[in-house]
Amino acid sequence: MTVEPASPLTAARVSLAVGLVVLGLKWLAYQLTGSVALYSDALESAVNVAAAVAALLAVRVSRRPPDENHPFGHTKAEYFSAVLEGVLIVLAALAIVREAWGRLFDPLPLAGLGAGLAVSLLAALVNAALAMYLIRVGRARRSPAVVADGHHVAADVVTSAGVWLGVGLSWATGWWVLDPLIALGVAVHVVWVGGRLVRDSVGGLMDEGLPPEELERVRGVIAGAMEGALEAHDLKTRRAGPWTFIEFHLVVPGTLSVEEAHRICDRLEVALKTAVPDAQVTIHVEPEGEAQHRGFKVG
Repeated sequence: MTVEPASPLTAARVSLAVGLVVLGLKWLAYQLTGSVALYSDALESAVNVAAAVAALLAVRVSRRPPDENHPFGHTKAEYFSAVLEGVLIVLAALAIVREAWGRLFDPLPLAGLGAGLAVSLLAALVNAALAMYLIRVGRARRSPAVVADGHHVAADVVTSAGVWLGVGLSWATGWWVLDPLIALGVAVHVVWVGGRLVRDSVGGLMDEGLPPEELERVRGVIAGAMEGALEAHDLKTRRAGPWTFIEFHLVVPGTLSVEEAHRICDRLEVALKTAVPDAQVTIHVEPEGEAQHRGFKVG
């Protein structure tokens, strides 16, 4: 029996609840040790919590049905959440640099590392489970906000692993300068993650088309289901949250009745929605004289 993935709204709520628990654990690890590297790890989790709140709000807005002022729905709200998350990550990186810079020139020995690292490891394991859950649900439900949240949490797990190993090495060797150096490394890592999130989200806000392999699949579906038509051209695609918008011009014989042209369009729409879940299809029918001889024909 196939288990249906949770809804994006449920996933966003889980992310917020677990994020608060993880933040508490990481802050405890920092308080036990005074490690600036563990402080940087806790600060990144604070950003996770803020991002989870933004994702929850964005998912709630994006699921509203179309209305008079938003006839195409509210799905792009999720991209704003992902952009905000990227900005928050960069701000967290700046705060980490500010905290670590002074320690870099005046490193301090750390205390309570055994208990602190154990708490930090527990937080990382919880985060790893959360990241896998969010990415799986986000991809299954095609929710950019949930996927972005999942990738951010996954990056946090990588950060925690690096911090854990680095602080452990400092403890073993007595090279306490490694603590602020690790924190600065965390700052670089989170900036890279934030930049990637912003780039992906801006692509959605700018109506970026489908990637080449998916676009080729759409072309194949149209060519295979357009029997009775002469040509399809001016294919345009874009994504907005869970929806994929597909529009193109369909050239039919001038002798074809409106009813017959409509049947071809219905067949194409069914084929596309079967191949591309949550597709929104718009077909502009044109007479034979409008053929441009540069589109694609019956497969």
